[in-house]
Amino acid sequence: MTVSDLKLKIFRQIDSLEKNRLEEFYGVLVNFINEKRDVGDWEKLTEEQKQGITDAIEEIDSGKGIPHEEVMANIRKKYTNA
Repeated sequence: MTVSDLKLKIFRQIDSLEKNRLEEFYGVLVNFINEKRDVGDWEKLTEEQKQGITDAIEEIDSGKGIPHEEVMANIRKKYTNA
């Protein structure tokens, strides 16, 4: 597969994504491009902090999180009706 073929294949897959999946993909892509290979920040965390992050990721992965849009709508509703 040539570079052009690969780019076209990637473009077609991206072009078929729905808006929310496209936004999610964009975040992954930006993180990949800006990736730092230094894990020093992680190593500086306490075990409790590391466990808290791990627990939060597991909760989100299991569907227990609240979507950003819902949180923002609730905040706007709360503070614009005050």
